[in-house]
Order: sequence, then C-alpha cells, then structure tokens
Amino acid sequence: MLLEDYRNERLRKLSEIRERGIDPYPSKSERNTKIADIVSHFDEKKSQEVCIAGRIIAIRSFGKLAFVKVRDYTGEVQIFMRTVPEETPESMFGVKDIKLLDIGDFIEATGTVDKTQTGEISVFSNFVKLLTKTLRPLPEKFTNKEERYRRRYVDMNVNPEVRERLVRRSKFWQATRDFMNKHGYIEINIPVLEHTTGGADAEPFVTHMNALDEDFYLRISHELPLKRLLGGGFEKVYDIGPRFRNEGVDDEHLPEHIAFEAYAAYENYEDGMKFYEEMMKYVCRETWGTLQFNVGGFEIDLDCEWPRIKYADLLKEKFDVDVFNPDREQLIKILKENGVEADFDMTTPHLIDHVWKLIRKTSAGPYWLIEEPLSLSPLAKKSSDNPLVTERFHPVIAGTEMGNGFSELNDPIDQLERFEEQQAARDAGDAEAQMLDMDFVEMLEYGMPPACGWGNSERNFWLFEGVPGREAVPFPTMRSLDK
Repeated sequence: MLLEDYRNERLRKLSEIRERGIDPYPSKSERNTKIADIVSHFDEKKSQEVCIAGRIIAIRSFGKLAFVKVRDYTGEVQIFMRTVPEETPESMFGVKDIKLLDIGDFIEATGTVDKTQTGEISVFSNFVKLLTKTLRPLPEKFTNKEERYRRRYVDMNVNPEVRERLVRRSKFWQATRDFMNKHGYIEINIPVLEHTTGGADAEPFVTHMNALDEDFYLRISHELPLKRLLGGGFEKVYDIGPRFRNEGVDDEHLPEHIAFEAYAAYENYEDGMKFYEEMMKYVCRETWGTLQFNVGGFEIDLDCEWPRIKYADLLKEKFDVDVFNPDREQLIKILKENGVEADFDMTTPHLIDHVWKLIRKTSAGPYWLIEEPLSLSPLAKKSSDNPLVTERFHPVIAGTEMGNGFSELNDPIDQLERFEEQQAARDAGDAEAQMLDMDFVEMLEYGMPPACGWGNSERNFWLFEGVPGREAVPFPTMRSLDK
C-alpha cells in the first residue's frame, strides 16, 4: 500500500468524523495525569479516576473489547475498552467506532486505573476523545539518515533514543550553567549580529539589515563582546548560545551550533585549567553519571589530574618540527606523507596547525596542550617566560580539542599589531583570518583587567555521546528539496 493510499483512507475517516459533528482537532485536553505516574505509582493510583492523553501506538480490537496503547512523553500504558449498552457520549469514540482511529492519532481517555486479568496496568475507559487525527502513518522502522535528518519529528517517534539524547543535551548545558552560576559567573546574552566579527579563525556568514541598510556578520565567536563586558566593569561573565561558521559539515563541525564562552577578571590560564577541568568533570557526572567513556575506540578516564604538555615539545617529539623556526617544505612533506589533502599555499601557521591535528587525532588524553605559538594565537597573552609562546590551553580528549582558553591579551598596542597581521592575511585572501576590530582596541585603551577566557562548543557533547554532530542536534541543516 502506497503512502498516498494510506493518506486517502485517513482523509476518508477524517471526513466521516466531521460528518458526525466531531471536531478532530479540539483546542484543549482535560489531561490531569502523566502516564509515568500511573506506571510508577500504581499502588497509589489503583482504583483512582484519571484523565490521560497521548499518541496511539497500537490498537487491538476483539468484538466487544478493544485495547489501545498510548504513549506520552513520560511512558506508555494500555486503555482497556468494553462495549457498553449506554449511548456513546457526544464527541467520543467507543469500541464500535475504533475503526475511525489510527496508529499515530492523539487521544484522551478518562477512566479507572487497574490491572487486567493478565496483570497489565491499564486505564479502564469505555470511551476516548480524539485530540488530533493524523493523515500520515508513522513508519515501523526509520533508518535512512537523509530521511531521518529531514523528518526529525518522525525520527523522534520511531527512534526514541534520539529524543532521549536531546534530553541529555539539555542536561549538558544546564549543568554548565549550574556550575558557572555556583561560582559567581553572570550569564549575559551578547549580540549575534556584528559589524566586525572575530574571536576565531573562521569564515563568517553575511546578512543584511534593512532598517540600517547595512551588512552584518553572524558571530563566529562570543569572545570580543564578552571581553568588552570586562572592560565595562564585570568580573565573571559567560554566554551560551548559537554561533555560525561558514565552513563544511562533518562529524565534528556544523556551521550552526551552540557554544559556551566565559571570562574571569584577575585570573590567568593556570587558574583556568584548574577551574575548567573541574567544570568538565562536573558536567559529565551530571549528564552521564560517569567519568569513564569509550569514544571512537579510545578508553577515556577523566577521573585523574590531567597532565600538561607543551605544544612545541609535542611537535618536536612526533615530527621533529621546530615551530619557532618552521620549514614550510618539511611541513608540506609531512602532510602529504600522511595523506592530508589541503591547499598547501596556506599560511605557515595553518600548515603547523594541520601537522598538530595529525598528532591530536591519535591522542586519547585527557591532557592539557599548553603554550601554543604566538603566530597561532592572536588574542592570547604572551608567556612571560618565553615571548614566542602564549598562555593558551586546550584539553585534548579522544582525538579532539575539547575547548580553548588563555590568559587574555589586554595590551592595546600588542593587540593592534596582531590584528593588523591578521587583517593583512585576510586582505591577501585568507578568509578565515581575523578582522581588524578598532572598537575592541579602543576598549582596551580604556583598560581591561588581566583575565582568563575559555570556550567550548557542543562538540563536547557529541564526543561523549559517541555520535556525529548531526545526530546530536534536533534539526540539522540540510540542502533544501522541492516537494
């Protein structure tokens, strides 16, 4: 039977229901009990009258008896129906009308809680009310990724683990908020639309505001506005919200995703590593109830003090690369020998970053990667011990960088020089280089206290869930289709 045939049959039923004077889409339900309350507290609910509502997931009819299983957000329960001599109440459906209902319809039932002779917890109700008549049947299986991502509302019904994952995603961010709030941070939502975007090496999306007749960028980072708040007198601030990077889609990257950034005045990267190691452990316990994970073949145990490894030492040890005096030909050779396909006309710092990623993808962790070279960190403060490196830190876990933090640069002259270097690279064709933001430099000239900044995206959630990004968001962006 084709989908069109199923739909036509349901349209016929819809027409008959309307001919009976029944509204198939009423605006209100009288539900007063969630299904989980009945199942979990049966002894308390037994013999009580309840009103439940949910989606039909199974219908069985045997002459004068009918068994209708319904599901709400909290669970499933059976409605036990009998044919009775009294007339069916207006706008209700009895056993003889059950043929007008289909799997997928939403119904409401008022009845008594008890068990059937076979011991199944049920709501004994001889009549049900239709809340929503569905025109398309839910499939029994839904496994094609393309279809699942396009019709996520179907996916969540057929594959409830998708919905459960989104619940954990909510817990992940709530745990992050709880931890930050407990430690005196204030959440402040900052703009998504920016005249000048920065804070990361990424190509931005561009949009146009009609009211001002000007183009704006969708933010690629929360960084610069949050640091302006430090300049404005705040000491501990953070924001959780969407950011947009006009890049490819793969298991670790989505152009639109949720990210978190935080800034604390009078702290440095040493303070940050201690704090965010504690935060990540707290979030994992609250979300998954464990600190032990198997991710991509890596056995990960977060329940330890994470070691600290210097960026330059690691590249020297693994590939004999001197990051302070790099040899472009050596870097290109390493990348080609390791099967990296890239535009090898990229800047030398980008070549170094690609070599680092070869090391990263084989790293189980957890460990902190520290002291990234100055050329790769235009917003981080120079180390007082070695001016060629910055006070920057990344947690590396299961082959990926799980965050990014550093002692913030607050020298306006130094910042301007680095912005000018980035802008020159941008003008030379590097679309991911950062823009010269003179307003931010001006803020620094008014003064920003020493601070530690940190950011991580929901990639952390994807990684610990063990799924690619599109599996872990409610509605992944897809190429449009004509219907």
